[in-house]
Amino acid sequence: MHATETKHPEQTGTTRGVSLLTGDPKKAIITLSGPMIVAMFLLSVYNLVDAIWVAGLGKNALAAIGFVTPVFMVFIGLGNGLGAGVTSTISRRIGAHDKPGADSAAMHAMVLTILLSAVMTLPLIVLAGPIVAALGAGETTDLAATYGSIIFAGTIFILFTNIAYAVLRAEGDTRRTMYAMAVSAIVNMILDPILIYWAGMGIAGAAWATVISVALVSLVMVYWFLIKRDTYVTLSWQGFSFDRGIFTDILRVGIPASMEFFLMSIIVVIINSLLVHVAGTDAVAVYTSGWRVVMFAIIPLIAISTSVVSVVGASYGARRFENLKIAHTFSVGLGVAIALAVSAITWFFAPVIALIFTYSPESAQLAPAIVAFLQTMCFFFPFAPPGIMSGAVFQGTGRGFNSLVLSLLRNLVFTAAFAYLLALPLGLGEAGVWWGIVIGNILGGIVGYGWARIFISRLLRVSERGKRVAA
Repeated sequence: MHATETKHPEQTGTTRGVSLLTGDPKKAIITLSGPMIVAMFLLSVYNLVDAIWVAGLGKNALAAIGFVTPVFMVFIGLGNGLGAGVTSTISRRIGAHDKPGADSAAMHAMVLTILLSAVMTLPLIVLAGPIVAALGAGETTDLAATYGSIIFAGTIFILFTNIAYAVLRAEGDTRRTMYAMAVSAIVNMILDPILIYWAGMGIAGAAWATVISVALVSLVMVYWFLIKRDTYVTLSWQGFSFDRGIFTDILRVGIPASMEFFLMSIIVVIINSLLVHVAGTDAVAVYTSGWRVVMFAIIPLIAISTSVVSVVGASYGARRFENLKIAHTFSVGLGVAIALAVSAITWFFAPVIALIFTYSPESAQLAPAIVAFLQTMCFFFPFAPPGIMSGAVFQGTGRGFNSLVLSLLRNLVFTAAFAYLLALPLGLGEAGVWWGIVIGNILGGIVGYGWARIFISRLLRVSERGKRVAA
């Protein structure tokens, strides 16, 4: 079937994406990862372009976004976390051939989106200033509050698109997810210079560009699900009824996954505080800019992991546990190979990459520090895939708490502890913080891989015992 021939799934009982999910896990991971890599690549290009345009406003503007980042990560983490829960829940039901259950799970996710948006939007807008001030924004507080309050006004759009992406990923339709994410990124990049400079809105223009682009994509999603109606999963209020079991299933993965973003936010706060203490707000600007490059570099790994959640979920729902081991082994191996290449590229081209953020006289002094940051961070890239893919396996099987524990160990136990130890007691300052991040991620990857292998082995042993008893 051609990629676009997904209309009227009720007539065929399946779609191309669902057939892919329930087939060869290696083929599924490669096929589903491709569009996600492209989509996330475009989003990261947008993040870089956004930082480039903001850098033209000076280092205070860059630092202001850095102080909003922890709050924004908590906020966006709810959407992504619930999205992981939705993907896991729906894909497991698809694997078990339970389409009504998949439809109901999608509708429960939309209810959560509406509730969260109603509860979060106004408090975030009103408290943006006090929150960033409490996080140490100092002289950049007004800029950070302006940026944050506008971003938070788009809560409903950001949450909705994350959940809609999750539904499409769950049914193996990453191609359409790619189209939507690409539209968002491209529109954002076009609007950035127009609103920031041509319209003279400054940092507020960067925020409005984000909100407008996500609102536009939300309209596209509504068209696909409610008007065109050619997805496998059907969204409809007709016949919908609250099911505590489905809510529990979504939240069993969604809450821990959201907490992982909260932990990431906490580590950003810790890192920012350490940097302000040992090197000042310029170091925060370096971290804010450099970390965008790091996230850009690990795009393929994150994209592969989103596919692993769907593939593992479908295999687990079908009780084909042998596919879990295949998916885990293959995704880790593929991820490590990609990470090694990205590490080499990051190391050699760090000076060139740094120029992206230091083209203006106001930010030129940051160049050497950004180069040092990038050439340090690339050492943990090859160790990231084992941890990332292992977390995806846990999420796909509905073990969100296991993935949360891995994140806790990586961020608060390993990274925070070593960053503090190296920066202050050992007196390495800013460089100590960078190496603390590297060591924490390396240890997190090793522990995650070992735990996932033990978990999969136990599932296989239980399955074999069950087969012997049945025989």
